[in-house]
Amino acid sequence: MQRSIKKVAVLGSGVMGSRIACHFAGIGVEVLLLDMLQPGSNESTLKKERNQLVDSSLQAAIKSNPSPLYLTKFAQNISTGNFTDDIQKISAVDWIIEVVVERLDIKKLIYDEVEKYRKPGTLISSNTSGIPIHLMAEGRSDDFQKHFCGTHFFNPPRYLRLLEVIPTPKTDPAVVDFHMHYGDVFLGKTTVLCKDTPAFIANRVGVFSMMSVLHIMEKLELSIDEIESITGPIMGRPKSATFRTADVVGIDTLVKVANGVAASCPNDEAKNIFTLPTWLEKMVAQNWLGDKTGQGFFKKIKTANSKEILTLNLKTFEYEPRVKVKFASIGVAKAMENLPDRLKSLYTASDKAGEFVRQFHFALFAYISHRIPEISDELYRLDDALKAGFGWEIGAFETWNELGAEQVIKDMKTAGYTLAPWVETMLSKGLSFYKIQEGKRYYYDVATEAYKLMPGSESFLILSDLKEKTIWKNSACTLVDMNDGIAGFSWNTKMNSIGGEVLEGINKSIHLAEEKFNGLVIANESNLFSAGANVGMIFMLAIEQDYEELDMAIRTFQNSMMRVRYSSIPVVVTPHGLCLGGGCEMNLHADSICAAAETYIGLVELGIGVIPGGGGTKELVLRASDEMHADEPETITLNRRFMQIATAKVATSAHEAMDMGILRKAQDFIILNQSRRITKAKDQALQLFNAGYTQPQQRKDIKVLGKSGLGALYAGINGMHKGGYATDHDVKVAKKLAFVMCGGDLSEPTVVNEQYLLDLEREAFLSLCGEKKTLERIQSVITVGRPIRN
Repeated sequence: MQRSIKKVAVLGSGVMGSRIACHFAGIGVEVLLLDMLQPGSNESTLKKERNQLVDSSLQAAIKSNPSPLYLTKFAQNISTGNFTDDIQKISAVDWIIEVVVERLDIKKLIYDEVEKYRKPGTLISSNTSGIPIHLMAEGRSDDFQKHFCGTHFFNPPRYLRLLEVIPTPKTDPAVVDFHMHYGDVFLGKTTVLCKDTPAFIANRVGVFSMMSVLHIMEKLELSIDEIESITGPIMGRPKSATFRTADVVGIDTLVKVANGVAASCPNDEAKNIFTLPTWLEKMVAQNWLGDKTGQGFFKKIKTANSKEILTLNLKTFEYEPRVKVKFASIGVAKAMENLPDRLKSLYTASDKAGEFVRQFHFALFAYISHRIPEISDELYRLDDALKAGFGWEIGAFETWNELGAEQVIKDMKTAGYTLAPWVETMLSKGLSFYKIQEGKRYYYDVATEAYKLMPGSESFLILSDLKEKTIWKNSACTLVDMNDGIAGFSWNTKMNSIGGEVLEGINKSIHLAEEKFNGLVIANESNLFSAGANVGMIFMLAIEQDYEELDMAIRTFQNSMMRVRYSSIPVVVTPHGLCLGGGCEMNLHADSICAAAETYIGLVELGIGVIPGGGGTKELVLRASDEMHADEPETITLNRRFMQIATAKVATSAHEAMDMGILRKAQDFIILNQSRRITKAKDQALQLFNAGYTQPQQRKDIKVLGKSGLGALYAGINGMHKGGYATDHDVKVAKKLAFVMCGGDLSEPTVVNEQYLLDLEREAFLSLCGEKKTLERIQSVITVGRPIRN
């Protein structure tokens, strides 16, 4: 049957239930959120009071940070109720998701009520993280069982991309296929099909890896701070590394999963790893469970002037100031942008960090080899689950592949580790876990002992898989043939900053695309799109007072952005994650943007004491001009755009960027699953070309307000200063910005062209680079990662 999801019922409004409801609301689905009747209610209690439990849970979720909603207004899609008064309303929904407490008896009571009102054919699923799915389905009607499975979201549902789908033997395969597709396309998830085994896939392997860290740490006598320095971004893991992750998730949750696996998997060859260290049991006994109880592995305290984070000393059980850790191998690896290169460097290091990395990966690789086919028949599902559920940049089998399967296996045998026989079979055939051929990714299939094409290859374009089709490259950038007449440009620098080599790459790529292709896609595959221009280069030129060279650098940046806008082929940009400053300016000039929903985009230059100098200021003036209309004073329209730059406003989602007018409703797109954004961008470039793309002409009709606009903007700036919201230097920078956005101190509103505004923008940027306080801000960004307020 053809299924569509118009309305969802979420049963249970706790931390997970309320946030799952918010995620569905965020994609435009109508949501009914139900929970227990407010304790103490009776028949005479007002409806609002009877719903107090669910309403307060929802409001707590909406107010939480980070927000579970792309835009706060999407909460309007959620209605609330209670199981006593409103359970019958589930008869009108298309999907019922149960998210009540993790007790089988309570879940069965809820299902008894669901059976009374659920219409036949309605999807029903549980968000359980550990109760066997088949046990929940026992005793239910045939239609219930046919449409029932596990749908395990990870917390927070908006930000963690994993959705595990766990069918029972009685689940209709069409229902499984629907969940896999809907989760991917509509919810933006990496959907992973799991077997109904304890902790499913992500928690089974992810918690094993965390528990393994604890035991290796004890063995090597490493501290919490030392482990955090090794198991974070340097290894392709989140900044929260191991112990901060445990504090955020809840140490009791980690312990619960570990104990659950140990109890449910008596034949697990590594079950001793799930045994809790004595100090971990002591932490649980003392209710030191992490953020939820105010202290765990870390404790935040207030000092006279600021907040300080202390680390738990596991030997003394006292909290101590954090120690900055220095391992020689970490220092070497930090200089490497490429993750596989970092991992290889750490793996071969001779210091304690290197020994930890080897022991950790030996244990992990041995464990995952034995999980095939127990928890999954396909090895790629384990990698997908770890990347989407635990934030690993590359999965466990992918890491093994990158380190060199054959050599690592030799090292593991020497160290006494035992592997599953299928790994030896694979090696004997001269194969590895993955291979890339003609831009397509294949995985080793254990059952057939041969390679199989990765599912979704046609939808998930990966530019780095197209290395064989490289057209041009320099040390930072690569241009590849994406087939069908479209070229793909990407770059890899620290924080994907945009410096001279990237600008060279942009210009060269557009030039080659104009000669040989029908369109160009600009994308990259790291955790962020771009943190902006290379401020280190700007600082160096400004300190040396080499203003001619600085002027040329800014002019080159502006011209490059204008090439993005004005070329003979369509240019489509695909931002995701952080997209700041110069990265935002690149998007502002694109013919079309295919943005991941999780795109955090804005012009943040005022924070470092300059104005957007790569065409960003010009572009917002142009858009303000287009937005002016008779029903609103022109100064109000201009002020909206001025404030976006003056407050360094960053959209917290692509939806907010659309509301802010950074994305344009007519020509830009929001992609829920960021893995699909490059494919969508390629399709959009083809569509623009096939529609008869013609190079646009530079604008000569931009209305600027001159002195009348300056007066209004200056008044606002002075008000911010008097209110204590802006420093003297903030005022100086903001007035420079106002001057540019008003077209200078023209005596009356005037129509100007783009180059006129670019020249004003560049002059203001240059003059601010000569300011001592601006240089102090830039230096602060370079040295500590954030600007000072001066």
